[in-house]
Amino acid sequence: MIRFLAGADVGGTFTDLALYDAQARTLTLNKLLTTPDDPARAIIKGLNAMEARAGQVVHGTTLVTNALIERRGAPVGLITTEGYRDVLEIGNELRYDTFDLALERPAPLVPRPLRKTVKERIGARGEVVLPLDEEGVRAAARELAEAGVRSLAIAFFNSYRNPAHELAAKAIIEVMIPSIAVCTSAEIAPEIREYERFSTAVANAYVAPIAQSYLVELERRLGVPLFVMLSDGGITTARNASEQPIALVESGPAAGAMGAAFLCRQAEWRDVIAFDMGGTTAKISLIHEGRPHRSHELEAARLQRFKKGSGLPLRLPVIELIEIGAGGGSIAAPDPLGLLRVGPRSAGAVPGPACYAQGGEEPTVTDADLIRGYLSPERFLGGRMRLDLERARAAVSRLGEKLGLGLAETAAGIASVVDNNMATAARVHIAEAGTDPNRYRMVAFGGAGPAHAYSIARLLNLDEVIFPLGAGVASAIGMLVAPRSVEYARSLIAALDTLDWTLVEEIVASLDARARAVLRDGGIADGDITRELSADMRYAGQGFEVNVPLDEKALQRHDAVALQHAFDARYEERFGRNLGAVPIEVVSWRVRLVAPASVSEIRFPEHSRDATSGEAFIEHRSAFFTELHGFVETPVYARDRLEPGRKIAGPALIEEAESTCVVGPMAHVEVDAFGNLIMRLETASLNTKAKTALEENQKR
Repeated sequence: MIRFLAGADVGGTFTDLALYDAQARTLTLNKLLTTPDDPARAIIKGLNAMEARAGQVVHGTTLVTNALIERRGAPVGLITTEGYRDVLEIGNELRYDTFDLALERPAPLVPRPLRKTVKERIGARGEVVLPLDEEGVRAAARELAEAGVRSLAIAFFNSYRNPAHELAAKAIIEVMIPSIAVCTSAEIAPEIREYERFSTAVANAYVAPIAQSYLVELERRLGVPLFVMLSDGGITTARNASEQPIALVESGPAAGAMGAAFLCRQAEWRDVIAFDMGGTTAKISLIHEGRPHRSHELEAARLQRFKKGSGLPLRLPVIELIEIGAGGGSIAAPDPLGLLRVGPRSAGAVPGPACYAQGGEEPTVTDADLIRGYLSPERFLGGRMRLDLERARAAVSRLGEKLGLGLAETAAGIASVVDNNMATAARVHIAEAGTDPNRYRMVAFGGAGPAHAYSIARLLNLDEVIFPLGAGVASAIGMLVAPRSVEYARSLIAALDTLDWTLVEEIVASLDARARAVLRDGGIADGDITRELSADMRYAGQGFEVNVPLDEKALQRHDAVALQHAFDARYEERFGRNLGAVPIEVVSWRVRLVAPASVSEIRFPEHSRDATSGEAFIEHRSAFFTELHGFVETPVYARDRLEPGRKIAGPALIEEAESTCVVGPMAHVEVDAFGNLIMRLETASLNTKAKTALEENQKR
């Protein structure tokens, strides 16, 4: 049995590490600047600085999503059915903004000259209508190789129903040109809708060479087994991840949601907004009954962050979340109209915010937080990194001169803009989920999340915010508590009342065997694996489906009525009603295999307490609060010295090594039995509260 298991989350600014001791059941944490030129270097350096050597590492990465956003994948080609060369450009023929006359669509990852067609045709029922032109495949592959492509996607019409032609073409090319990576749409996304299936296969081919080389090299340098966080919150082997790297597109963000879900199950919180604000981006996801909201489609690299249809559609299991360029390193600057804009540009780890004193000169959110007094220059990262307040002031002052504002006003303005951006993103995400925002509490984590959660909660009218222990590295912790799981799907469109149950059983068995092989490869015994079945279903004539969890016993007894009742209940839950006697179609079948998480219980080592006083209070520091119209002397506490049950009234600052929790004037905080800080926002009159706080400040 492996004693030490590590989680490693590489972000745009910081690399977060959590080391779990299976014998003591305790966690130790580390956080250090990311090394963008070689992300593995920060992981190895951070792990070497910890007390014990990890015997296994779970990794979350933004490599894939960054490659798509920045368009720095490998040169990729596409071989498709004759007549389907332009599917990637035609798309779904919808305008994502009807009234934008200058609307820009995302450019295909494969330029038209690198899209080749061959003669072949599979019918809607899977029958061969036109045999595959094997010579055409060879000619197309030869032309693409001569054009310099490093990776190929094969996407044929109706291949989700019968992949024989795609697999035959892949075999031909692998023998003919073994140096080119090849994937098929039937292996990556065997589901209906050509545009989404083609787009997913091409995106996988686009990132495959860089993802494969990165994962192989990282595992070699670590010298221990490497596992990878998937976009749906599951964990798989590095080998499986390298075969289908597009499944890592939301790898890093998914880890934070899984960490929040673990907390929800532990503390029995029903409905939670998981708010993860790091150095480069902010991520928002919804947790219901201890489970993150999952979907089977997403858009990567959107041109317009809140406009569906402006990105690259991908068809794969994913934790549903919204991500925006709002983090501690987000750069503030005037927009073309002279108004203040924050993000999406980020200073990243290099050169970083001005206060890092590593060459950055543009003002960022972290600089603004330092000026507002929320961060300690001496105790940042537990004292391992000193912040330069004067450099921050200089950078923010230069921006203030352009805007005609003073230093404090500019810093407060930067914070206000970024907080409103994140609150807007949260409103959009909640609205798209069709739920009531008043039912949620917030779990705030990430290096910058606890510093901004109070303001965002006020903007969203939330009553409660939770700051978990180790909030600054919660994504790394999430990798340790996430289950080993794999999900596969296949489309088979059929009326519910005329299902070919033999064919359904064959599909489920093949998906199960494929997923089980992956888990076995990761060392999971069959007895530890549980199975979750679901189907994408719709009323006949509808264009889109609803995913419905299925009772395995109903499937075994071929009970179409039970499936109908499950669909009606799910449809009514989603839309408030069902359509009664309208015929139902099953579109796709899904099999998800799950093994228990490596870590089911965590605690932090007991910290030594001050032998003389035992007080958590550190100092008073001048901090800026908009409600109090300026700076006030604010008490600062050490989080590791706060006992369960301790209550603190705002305004207050509570520091731990990886983050600082800001408790605003309209809130108070209490430590619960698990060490979480529970901040409750008060409904008292703001004027009364502000007056009281100012009077107390004057007495000090």
